[in-house]
Amino acid sequence: MACSVSQRLFGWGRYPVTEGRICLHEDLRRKCEGVALARGLGRSYGDAALPASPADCLLGTELADRVLFFDELTGKIRTESGCPLWRLNRLFLPRGWFVPVSPGTKFVSIGGMVAADVHGKMHHVEGSFGEHVHRILIRVASGDVVECSRDEHSDLFFATIGGMGLTGHILEVEFQLKPIPSPWILEEVEIHGTLRGLLEALRAAGRTWPFTVAWADFLNPPPRFGRGAVMKGRWAHPYEAPPYAPRDPDPLPVPDVFPNWFLQPWMVRWFNGAYFLRARQRARRKVVSPNEFFYPLDALKNWNRVYGSRGFTQYQCVLPADRDFGLHEQFAKQLQKLEAPIFLAVIKDCGAEGNGILSFPKPGISYALDMPVRENTQKIVDCLNEFVIEAGGRVYLAKDAFTRREHFERMEPRLERFRAIRERWDPHRRLRSALSVRLFGDSV
Repeated sequence: MACSVSQRLFGWGRYPVTEGRICLHEDLRRKCEGVALARGLGRSYGDAALPASPADCLLGTELADRVLFFDELTGKIRTESGCPLWRLNRLFLPRGWFVPVSPGTKFVSIGGMVAADVHGKMHHVEGSFGEHVHRILIRVASGDVVECSRDEHSDLFFATIGGMGLTGHILEVEFQLKPIPSPWILEEVEIHGTLRGLLEALRAAGRTWPFTVAWADFLNPPPRFGRGAVMKGRWAHPYEAPPYAPRDPDPLPVPDVFPNWFLQPWMVRWFNGAYFLRARQRARRKVVSPNEFFYPLDALKNWNRVYGSRGFTQYQCVLPADRDFGLHEQFAKQLQKLEAPIFLAVIKDCGAEGNGILSFPKPGISYALDMPVRENTQKIVDCLNEFVIEAGGRVYLAKDAFTRREHFERMEPRLERFRAIRERWDPHRRLRSALSVRLFGDSV
């Protein structure tokens, strides 16, 4: 299985950019000498799926995309790790099944969903994706292929869920689909003019709605700063929905022609104002497709290109939910003080901490903040990380590109347990990534 010639590689944020080689094959069980990391569809934002060294070869999983088994009575399914979520949706939504946990894009592989232990608008009810995984087939550093579960090699199982691919090459995943009454979503939108009102509404919505998310304006100055909309949803009953499945349209392409200066703050302020007006007009119940509700940005293929060649980063953190949201208002003031260029802000209500040893969510509220990469991005992330550490929060490794090792070690009390399991299965650190060099101290 030969690797490709060296090529430019980057994540969804298009930062950082490095050289590397990718080995593609439809049979992932075949041993790959020198392969240091598996890479799915490249939708982690930072350096989680980038090689530690340009000499490293990555195992590309996108050709290993088959559904291997499905039980139509129980919803149990087994797929190869490269199977994309969009294909599962296209196959099973019309048949009355859906993944119990979906991230904000359908263009992600099942193996990537395990490695990042993705969460979504349903975390306060369903937890992360790893909660619904039964078994994982994985090739560990020794080359052995191991089947692990909650009862068999459980240390490897829980370290792999949220382990960012550092425990082995995920080959197959067995997990659970959930039955749905119709392939449509009943959505309700609620708007608020202040951050505190927005957060109160988000937490209240989570008590009765299975899907919740909020959009916030963190770019306009006060009094508009922090205003936003709460989107609530549930699966529509058959009597509420059209008698046919929604279309799954192809995304509109975005050309790779945007200069670094194209996306300006005034443009985003105008967009936020237009979005707020549109949210006000949508402030009622209506039936929408899952694509519109779960994956609004997927309507544009390669929308990340609008940030230009310098790329962008998403700072995603989770903070405990104090009773009066004073902590969160302090966080917002920190964003204002730093003049952080938040071009998109998505807020979610998080439920219980998952079983994955390095899984991201914990009880509280998460903020996903998109920022263009600039000269002061590292300083902004450093300051935000200091705040998050003091608050008892953490950052999401699948989105991170700038967190320093010392900050990561201070915010992650579970790290030593993960290191011990990794030492047991990969004592020579044959499996590594640019992220593991940056945050875990792996050698290049």
